[in-house]
Amino acid sequence: MTPYNEFTVKRNFLIFSLIFILPATIAASILKITVDAPIHPITSEYIRKTIDRAEKENARLIIINFNTPGGLDSSMREIIERILSSKTPVAAYVTPSGARAASAGFFIAIACDIFAMSPGTNTGAAHPVGISITGQPMEKTMEDKVTNDAVSYIKTIAEKRGRNVRLAEDAVRKSLSYTEKESLEGKLIDLIAKNEQEIIEHFDGKKIKRFDGREDRLELKDSPIVEIPMTARQKFLLTISNPNLAYILLMIGLLGLYFEFSTPGAILPGVLGGISLLLAIFSFQILPINYVGLLLILLAIGLFILEIKVQSYGILSAGGIIAMLIGSIMLINAPIPELRPSLKFVIPVVVGLSLIFIFLIVITIKAHMRRVYTGKEGLVGEIGVAQSDLKPEGKVFVHGELWNAEATEEMPKGSKVKVLEVMKDLKIKVSKP
Repeated sequence: MTPYNEFTVKRNFLIFSLIFILPATIAASILKITVDAPIHPITSEYIRKTIDRAEKENARLIIINFNTPGGLDSSMREIIERILSSKTPVAAYVTPSGARAASAGFFIAIACDIFAMSPGTNTGAAHPVGISITGQPMEKTMEDKVTNDAVSYIKTIAEKRGRNVRLAEDAVRKSLSYTEKESLEGKLIDLIAKNEQEIIEHFDGKKIKRFDGREDRLELKDSPIVEIPMTARQKFLLTISNPNLAYILLMIGLLGLYFEFSTPGAILPGVLGGISLLLAIFSFQILPINYVGLLLILLAIGLFILEIKVQSYGILSAGGIIAMLIGSIMLINAPIPELRPSLKFVIPVVVGLSLIFIFLIVITIKAHMRRVYTGKEGLVGEIGVAQSDLKPEGKVFVHGELWNAEATEEMPKGSKVKVLEVMKDLKIKVSKP
């Protein structure tokens, strides 16, 4: 074989390896992601994009590690819809010990092809929490409709997945929560596993029934586990979707704009306020915002500003504090506490901002009431000296300047005089101090 032919053979073998062997290696992988947050649009995007990637790479299994208190119904249904249509089998794994898959997390885990739990975990407590636009619980009839819809949904999924329909229904109707042992004994889950490797070993070579009725044999032996982290964008969005952070960004934004409008030209408060307000608005696209609460907060700012113009003896300020507190509590209309600002966080912020606004109002009022020291108005009340006899007109030296003056009575040169007013013809009216 000539050197040229030998080189050609090696090159072709390398190309063959890249085209056929490398994809085969990728196809053998098991993708793993961790959802340690409430279920909302960002976690939904994270799970759905991972499933898309798994299908493109022909991955053998997706393992979703869950530790979630639940979340939004709309995001939950997006995730379930994508799991049920996934070509790649999906396993839900509640981990680590002490973790939970509650509410929306329970629905998603039930919908997965495999449902496993670590020792010392729990799942369930899936009763839907309906909140009206005012932030109050829904009326009985509407609540029953929402509950019955959720029950029908979980029963359909549990039945198709071969799980205990009664336990799944009780988790929704009665808000029951189950330990890993209760879940396994009740045939709600498939396995109690200490780690992902136990899941892989248990299901390797076994057939599982997919949601569409077909059976797939899992070939998981020697498959590497590839962990898929969130992208930088998803991590950033997850951070600002924290309700406490979103709330403080809104407050900083409003405070910054208030500073800028009350003292035009400061620039920095306006820039920081504008950036914070835009980030808060972006967060509200992720979180279920209650616009009545937002309007109450804006009303509070308006009342604080109005206090400067109208002497209400503190009534407007008190109204602003109450409006801000109620609006802050109502601001995020979420079904679980983890997606709402904490009262332990809201109350100190409201009190602190209210004190800042009141302090600024007091300073502004004092500034308006303070005597003017510059211009014509600044001359009034000043003490000067007569530079000539005032009979009753003459010259006086006041405020470092020589003025034509008219006195209320005759005064000799050298007398001390007090400025009463500045007349139209740049003459001042004076009297004895």
